[in-house]
Amino acid sequence: MKTKQYTVLFCDFLNPINDNECEYVREGAIVWTDAPKHQILVASKRDKVLSWLEKEQKKHRGLQIQEIDRSGYTAMPGFFDTHFHWVQDDVRLKPKANLLTWLAKYTWPYEKKFANKEYSQKRAHKFAQELLACGTLGGMVYSSIHGHTVDHGLKNFVGHFCVGNVLMTMNSPDYLIQTKTNAISLVNKYSKKFKEKYAMTPRFAPTTHPEVMKEGAKIAKKNKSFIQTHLSETENECDYVLGLYKEHKGFENIESYTHIYKKCGVLGPKTIMGHGIYLSDKELKLLSKSKTSVAHCPTSNAPVKNKGLGSGLFDFKKANKFKVNWSLASDIGGGPFLSMFDVMNSFVEQNKKKKISGVTYVMALYRATLAGAKLMHLDKVTGNFAKAKEANLFLVKSPRNCRNSQEAIARISNRKGRSKQDELVSECYFQGKQVFLRS
Repeated sequence: MKTKQYTVLFCDFLNPINDNECEYVREGAIVWTDAPKHQILVASKRDKVLSWLEKEQKKHRGLQIQEIDRSGYTAMPGFFDTHFHWVQDDVRLKPKANLLTWLAKYTWPYEKKFANKEYSQKRAHKFAQELLACGTLGGMVYSSIHGHTVDHGLKNFVGHFCVGNVLMTMNSPDYLIQTKTNAISLVNKYSKKFKEKYAMTPRFAPTTHPEVMKEGAKIAKKNKSFIQTHLSETENECDYVLGLYKEHKGFENIESYTHIYKKCGVLGPKTIMGHGIYLSDKELKLLSKSKTSVAHCPTSNAPVKNKGLGSGLFDFKKANKFKVNWSLASDIGGGPFLSMFDVMNSFVEQNKKKKISGVTYVMALYRATLAGAKLMHLDKVTGNFAKAKEANLFLVKSPRNCRNSQEAIARISNRKGRSKQDELVSECYFQGKQVFLRS
């Protein structure tokens, strides 16, 4: 009979609950079980945990306890980044005066390189390390049109990731285009192979034939895969899409960008739309009724002077009013930096600058962790330190003399400049195992 083992991590911790509540424990401890599940048993003050462990030792004869002392460090649940392009890592700091120009001039030529399998594998390994260094342990991922970039992403990324190859069958450069048959074939292959770890991914409506989206959506839903794409990121994009689709048979009287996706069967409870900035009340109702979610990308949509695309600001209050689920995302490479701390800062600062009330760092942390897990239907598995969830977390140096969670999160998030936010995380654990240690 195998000896029962618990791991106890002594540390401070921040435990997000919702937009308004985050538990902040100084001199605490988190305990989780050994393999196969590495589930959290308790997370509380150190003295309470020690008393609980004494009782457990009496209850389970021969119980082994592994202690990890990280006094002076704060544990936080692993980040969920619900919209990013891992194949755009090298273009995130390129000039971004216009979305469509940025795509054509920098992004698409770079993605062409991923046709080379050796190059793709090498970049996937490097990007996986970047994710861990930022504490990102889950998310929705866009790869290139090449099927092997899905395999390479899922093979290398540590955490709960869902990856999809973008579908580009029209209005795309000749070096980055697929036939309809090829696009549908790839969706069929990878949806069957990876199920909920795969996402049917039209790049966006202008580059993907409606019949491809319709057939792809059917396949994805049959295999319980996710669906992800872009929606209403800029006003120019919205005008372009509507003008384009009015020329398609059956779409002559289309009402909105969201309505295009509805007609193609793309909306649904496992669909995540990137951006969603320019949405009418009618469109928000469509998203809400279909239980379609939105990944808000504040750093990518930020003003050009702040290294964003200048797209605008997502109206989270309106999304809440219509009960549309949303979370935060980096949108690498539209977003300039991979760290979700940078995304959280941008979310808070942009809304405060617009004098939008109610924005806090507690909300930002929740939307970068548990809310993201919820979008991916993983909130029962991970996202915070609730009992029976996986031990997925990262550690940062504890701030001094903080009165509450809001102050602690703000101090941690603003400790370094934007380009050095990826240096905050000292250590990562996924399913109870150390997967990153900063040297």
